[in-house]
Amino acid sequence: MFFDTHAHLNAEQYNEDLQEVIDRALNEGISNIVVVGFDRPTIEKAMELTEKYNFIYASVGWHPVDAIDMTEEDLLWIEELSSHPKVVALGEMGLDYYWDKSPKDIQKEVFRKQIRLAKKVKLPIVIHNRDATADIVEILKEEGAGEVGGIMHCFSGSPEIAQECVDMNFYISLGGPVTFKNAKKPKEVADIIPLEKLLIETDCPYLTPHPHRGTRNEPSYVKLVAEQIAEIKGFSIEEVAQATTENAKKLFGIN
Repeated sequence: MFFDTHAHLNAEQYNEDLQEVIDRALNEGISNIVVVGFDRPTIEKAMELTEKYNFIYASVGWHPVDAIDMTEEDLLWIEELSSHPKVVALGEMGLDYYWDKSPKDIQKEVFRKQIRLAKKVKLPIVIHNRDATADIVEILKEEGAGEVGGIMHCFSGSPEIAQECVDMNFYISLGGPVTFKNAKKPKEVADIIPLEKLLIETDCPYLTPHPHRGTRNEPSYVKLVAEQIAEIKGFSIEEVAQATTENAKKLFGIN
C-alpha cells in the first residue's frame, strides 16, 4: 500500500474526471492521500474531499506566493479547521523566491505565524521551498519548528541540507523529480537519507514522474516514485511502500 503525502486533487485540472483519477489510485494500491489546501478555495475543496472519501486527509495552510493576501481572519479560520479529525498537518507553508507576488518580508512573517500556530495546535507542518533554502532552515530553527516536525515537501536540495532537516525532526518527501534521468540531487538524497525518514508524494497535477513526464500527474503515479527509491536503495518495492506508509501514518497520527 502506498501513501501519497502531497496531492492537489482540489485543483481544477481534475474537475472533469476526479472519480476516475481516484479509482485508478485505489486500483494501484494507494491506501491514503493527503490533499493540500493553500488558500481559501483549495482549503474548502480539500475539506469537502475529506468528508466524501474516508482515505483522504487534508493539510491546510497558506502558500508563500499568496502570503500578501492572507488576513488574520484566514489564520483564525485555519486554526479552527486544525481541530477537524481529518486535518493532519498545517501547510503548505514556507518561502518562494521564484515568484515575486509577495515580498520576502511578508512571506517570512506569514511563515512564522503558521509555525507558531502549528506549535499551538500540535500539528506537523508541510514546507514549500523554492529558491529559499537558507532562509527556510534559519526560520525553522529560530521558531523551534522541530517541536512539531513535519515534511520537506518535494525536496530538491542537497543531501547535506536534507540531513540538517532530518536532524530538525523533519521527513524528506520525494516526488516525480527523483525519477528524472538528469535529477542528480534527489537521487543522492534518496540514497543517503534512511528509509525511516523518507516519504513519497506526487504533488499532482504537477511534477509528473517518468515515463509520463509532460502529462498531468495523479496519485496512482506515486508508485513510480517508490520504485525509483527502491532501485536506488537496493530495497524491494514492498519494503519502500511499507516503510513510507508507516512513516506517514506516524507523522500524521493516523492509526
